[in-house]
Amino acid sequence: MNININTSSSDRQESQNKLRDLDSKEIYDAIIIGGGPAGLTAAVYCIRKELKTALITVNIGGQVIETAQIENYTGFRYIEGFELVQKFNDHVKKYELNFKEGLKVIKIINQPGLKKVVLEDNTIYQAKTLIIASGMSHKKLNLPGEDRFTGRGVSYCTSCDAPLFKNKNVIVVGGGNSGVEAAIELSNIANKVTLVEIADKLKADKILIDKLNPINNLDIFFQTEIIEIKGDKSVQSVVIKNKKTGSEEEINCDGIFVQLGLNPNTDFVKNVLLLNEKNEIVVDCNCQTNVEGIFAAGDVTLVLEKQIIVAAGEGAKAALTAYKYLLNH
Repeated sequence: MNININTSSSDRQESQNKLRDLDSKEIYDAIIIGGGPAGLTAAVYCIRKELKTALITVNIGGQVIETAQIENYTGFRYIEGFELVQKFNDHVKKYELNFKEGLKVIKIINQPGLKKVVLEDNTIYQAKTLIIASGMSHKKLNLPGEDRFTGRGVSYCTSCDAPLFKNKNVIVVGGGNSGVEAAIELSNIANKVTLVEIADKLKADKILIDKLNPINNLDIFFQTEIIEIKGDKSVQSVVIKNKKTGSEEEINCDGIFVQLGLNPNTDFVKNVLLLNEKNEIVVDCNCQTNVEGIFAAGDVTLVLEKQIIVAAGEGAKAALTAYKYLLNH
């Protein structure tokens, strides 16, 4: 996803001139994989330490771009996720940065004194150190119709797609923080919101549940799961099943917002780095992985708190640790 920064033409030109395409023949001091808060902060710290730095990401912003309201990032009493990503992006673009956006990393290769990063187009980039900040991706329902209707009624991003469902009927799947936040946001736009939760109670924070309770265009189904998504050219209904009674019911709807949580993006490191039972990268307090010269930061690691400010701090720590490593090697 490309982020458009609202700056003057001279500022835009200055920023663009400082983003350079990666050269596969170059050996970088550090390659950062991921463009969320951890990766972007790591890039700033690496560049300020005068390391030859490259950043590879599918899109700028990571999960932050999908966050409607942020009220716990120091310096901003309230800011929207898209706006915060703009500020991150603008900051990074002020520096000389070798940059690649839009392609996934499919594999990393560890060699003595050299790390290689393989992209899905089979391009290979080389560095003395790697910082993995690849974040997390949305969990899916894995149901009939889900892939077919993704982008045609099935969405994983409320802040991106909610306006498309004005005065329509929508389903939200998941009773955690993200699901309840989605239901609250959609209740101000949609005609009716139906929240489906497989457990017997909501798992969201009390402050969010308190905001949810007064909403009058909301229905909640507990101990219920969706077993099928139906439609023609777009979503038209879902079939739900009560886990306790076994009864099934078809509900008409125009859209489904899947809010089941996230999985760490670690498929490309599984044969190289140590992962825990959640497939998160195992790191020590200095963001060092089990492989010398490879560091990891942010939500992709076992660090407990998956918060924007924590990810940014871990990104800074990983960059500084990589710098110290390079001084001694």
